[in-house]
Amino acid sequence: MQEVADLRAGHLDLGEHPLVRLHGKGDKWRTCPLWQQTADLLRALLAASSAAPGPDAAAFTARGQPLTRFGIYKIVRRHAAGLDDPRTGRRISPHTFRHTAAVHLLEAGVEVNVIRGWLGHADLSTTNRYAEINTKTKMEALRATQPPGTSAEPRVKPIWQTDETLLNWLASL
Repeated sequence: MQEVADLRAGHLDLGEHPLVRLHGKGDKWRTCPLWQQTADLLRALLAASSAAPGPDAAAFTARGQPLTRFGIYKIVRRHAAGLDDPRTGRRISPHTFRHTAAVHLLEAGVEVNVIRGWLGHADLSTTNRYAEINTKTKMEALRATQPPGTSAEPRVKPIWQTDETLLNWLASL
């Protein structure tokens, strides 16, 4: 969340292929692509400021002052309080968005090492905590490895079910 609070206009490239440069822990910088819709919203946000922001101007402000990580937390809590889960006691926070993004990337088939780089983790084991495999992902894996001839054929056959050499070798055992 500190990366967002520290984000400056000069860290944004909102051109044809929008990017953001993020300054993370350990004084490390990383570059991440942005969706065009995100770039459009950021462009509008920066244009709405009273003066044209210079490269050192904070990207996110309130009453002319840069937002702090605590300010960002308060804004998220104010808008997301209705999404809290009273059954589990889980509360929506900025970190929830980070975790959710990691899980969605994993579910979309993005390799965990790419997710590690996106989140700025030095160690893959840190990313694995974010990218916990959920039940939906487990069910998809189970469906993908469904034995041939069963009632629930997978939507896409795993490679081992289409490799004639492998199937013949397995049949010979």
